[in-house]
Amino acid sequence: MTIAVDFDGTLIRGGFPDVSKGTPNTKLLGILADMRGNGHKIILWTCRDGRLLKEAVDFCRQHGLEFDAVNENIQEDLENMKFDHEPRKVVAHMYIDDLSLTPEWEDD
Repeated sequence: MTIAVDFDGTLIRGGFPDVSKGTPNTKLLGILADMRGNGHKIILWTCRDGRLLKEAVDFCRQHGLEFDAVNENIQEDLENMKFDHEPRKVVAHMYIDDLSLTPEWEDD
């Protein structure tokens, strides 16, 4: 399984943009590190770039979470899904984001 996870508000609480002022979401960091250790692929999926992106990756590494990709797709996922181009959307089986919404659908 490939999991795409957001950084701000998800892997870290508060402190934006200064990671030293944020609080790590240690439970989620640990769960994802364990999942990666069991063969799942983890993508950091964030709007950060440049220095701020490096700080986010370093923060996660310091808290035990490494990534298989950062703001890009896992090549084998693209091949398995038979994409003939690089889609703008990161391809994953699960997306974890503090701003996600699960709508309640009703049958008409």
